[in-house]
Amino acid sequence: MNHAIRVHEHGGPEKLVWEEVPKPGPKPGEVLLKQTAVGLNYIDVYFRTGLYKAPSMPVTIGMEGAGVVEAVGDGVTDLKVGDRVAYAGALGAYAEARVAPAEKMVKIPDGITDQQAAAMMLQGMTACFLVKQTYPVKAGETILVHAAAGGVGSILVQWAKHLGATVIGVVSTQEKADLVKSLGADHVLLTSENIPARVKEITKGAMLPVVYDSVGKDTFVTSLDCLRPRGLMISYGNASGPVTTDLGILAAKGSLYVTRPTLNTYTARREDLVATANDLFAVVKSGAVKIGVNQTFPLKDAARAHEALEARKTTGSTVLIP
Repeated sequence: MNHAIRVHEHGGPEKLVWEEVPKPGPKPGEVLLKQTAVGLNYIDVYFRTGLYKAPSMPVTIGMEGAGVVEAVGDGVTDLKVGDRVAYAGALGAYAEARVAPAEKMVKIPDGITDQQAAAMMLQGMTACFLVKQTYPVKAGETILVHAAAGGVGSILVQWAKHLGATVIGVVSTQEKADLVKSLGADHVLLTSENIPARVKEITKGAMLPVVYDSVGKDTFVTSLDCLRPRGLMISYGNASGPVTTDLGILAAKGSLYVTRPTLNTYTARREDLVATANDLFAVVKSGAVKIGVNQTFPLKDAARAHEALEARKTTGSTVLIP
């Protein structure tokens, strides 16, 4: 007996249907995974609503999880039955058992739980490349993180502090502000404030070299207004909808740069994936970054989890339990 959440037509959380599906067998290069935890991410909402197109319908959504290898396909040499593994970037996670390419899997080290691994693969590796590659954060710099209480945001805050930066977090409620303060943010601003004016005050007019923005449409211009000339706006999500602003605004506001990076690009090569995952595991095991699994839902109740995520009622990471 194998169950999965499937989307037969795009729409709201009610389109997430729990149903029985055949248990798959691994093809060459694949592993069969009995899943123990599945990560919840905003990209899941994009696939559910149709903002991101699935290769075919109905589709089992979900991009990350953790579990135990039950079977390996031909040609798989570095994984064996019984290994604890985790992955990100392989569509089809909302299932009790699934097959996925072995090259997407990384072994979970001792000292990291399955729930932690499922909660941090996508968000943690995203935070890793954002602060170490897209813009390598340096000690003494001041940076800003939107949605700082969210999954990626809360990891970015901690990692940037670990690298020696002064961190400004932006959140929507006082409760979230308290959480972000506890993660080490130097300044926490509410979305109701005039963010660029507060940044000007904090930086004594210097403004910022970089802004990390996963909100999208609602914060795009605000983010640009926080940057110094030739600063970089990293747009890595669009929780409020896609950005459609004319690029001429970048010239008007100081020859600014914008990038829209994805984890898939940064971990496309196996060696980059393993290095990024190991970097993440090391920083978590050291205690410098704590992964907060702040909500869990049964996988069959994924609709409730989506409702909470979209209503901005979640903080940190959320895990679905098959």
